[in-house]
Amino acid sequence: MKYELVVGLEVHCQLNTASKAFCGCSAQFGKPANNNVCPVCLALPGALPVLNRRVVEDAVKLGLATGCSIAPHSVLARKNYFYPDLPKGYQISQFEEPICSEGSVHVDAGEGRKDIRLIRIHIEEDAGKSIHDIGDDTYIDLNRSGVPLLEIVSYPDIRTAREASAYLQKMRQIVKYLGISDGNMEEGSLRCDANVSLRPVGATEYGTRTEIKNMNSFKNVEKAIEYEAERHREILDAGGVIVQETRLWDADKGETRSMRGKEFAHDYRYFPDPDLIPVLVDREMLERMQSELPEFPEVRAERFVSQYAIPAYDAGVLTVEREVADYFEEVVRVSGDAKASSNWVMGEVLRTLKEKYLDIAEFSVSPERLGGLVRLIVDGKISNTIAKQVFEIMLSEGASAGEIVEREGLAQVSDAGAIGAVIQEIFDANPGQLAAYREGKTKLLGFFVGQCMSRMKGKANPQMVNEVLLEKLEG
Repeated sequence: MKYELVVGLEVHCQLNTASKAFCGCSAQFGKPANNNVCPVCLALPGALPVLNRRVVEDAVKLGLATGCSIAPHSVLARKNYFYPDLPKGYQISQFEEPICSEGSVHVDAGEGRKDIRLIRIHIEEDAGKSIHDIGDDTYIDLNRSGVPLLEIVSYPDIRTAREASAYLQKMRQIVKYLGISDGNMEEGSLRCDANVSLRPVGATEYGTRTEIKNMNSFKNVEKAIEYEAERHREILDAGGVIVQETRLWDADKGETRSMRGKEFAHDYRYFPDPDLIPVLVDREMLERMQSELPEFPEVRAERFVSQYAIPAYDAGVLTVEREVADYFEEVVRVSGDAKASSNWVMGEVLRTLKEKYLDIAEFSVSPERLGGLVRLIVDGKISNTIAKQVFEIMLSEGASAGEIVEREGLAQVSDAGAIGAVIQEIFDANPGQLAAYREGKTKLLGFFVGQCMSRMKGKANPQMVNEVLLEKLEG
């Protein structure tokens, strides 16, 4: 029997607020265990939570960016369950009245644009962390307890593992463009649970689903969904029944394994948190958040094509990350040449970032300095070959391109007389090649150009070399 894959994703996005969701503790990642804690996140008797306003604003921004309806009135609820790293015995979340609902995100997984609908986006707090790899005991770190999250729940509109990965990458791009999260999956800033089921092709009812957890990369999301779909297929083809459960993805073994029976909403005994007042979003806040939304990738890419006359491919690459797009625009402002700037950002800059595992914010060459380097090329003061040497020096020191060129004596030679003298020396040293060229072997032109550039250590103006060389060869 042929089956259709049905997937819905639950994405937890950790917000990059300075403090936690319901107290003033730092939300900074990587601090020593139990350093960022207080009576509220330790759940000490009498400690009362107060909602961080920035969390509400970030939720509204994400809701607007994904076309959601923003609830003017929403309620924070208690989600009750027991776990050692949940000191209150419940998690503050939202259930019946989320802050955002009914949005959509469009993705392209190689088969054209597709809209993935969103059921809801709601506010919740993170739990602490259980540590199992220190001796035989389990330790609890509550630094993460109370860190603000937005949970984004999609409809089961996803039909392939690639679509799931594309959706998750799109969501990461949106939250990074908004500046509300760093979207770092390795550090847990973006976490994803996948609800997977199969149904016969043509059927309208959904099959029994399993939930997969513990996927910490886009590639693992794809692999886990593909594995689980195949597991379902084998069970169904053998006449078996899928058990609704939560399963963990084991990246080392490339398989999922049973974790626990699947919970239902009534298992959590949701009810409004009596310590927190309802969340109110008025027209003034909506308008302010709308005005703070950035220019999103698709719109920015279209503007780059029309404003800078660069290819659509270049514009697409340059707008994947907001910071790279900002960097490019500043390089263009300084250099005055969009295509040359695009080539350098897409080439040398992105290559260096990939090789050194850096973000653009950590890159040592500022856009102003790179723009100055491109300007020297555009003005004919250095060649591309020399520019790459200058760029390597710029990576390790703070001098401008102009200062490096002057200090190292790398200025381009455009003196026809000086170039002509070098060409004559090459002719004198290679009479056989000269005679062969004049007898019709014109491909030897590249040989003479290479010899000249080599003798002049790449500093000769390439256009001038070609002009003088042709004049002498034809003469």
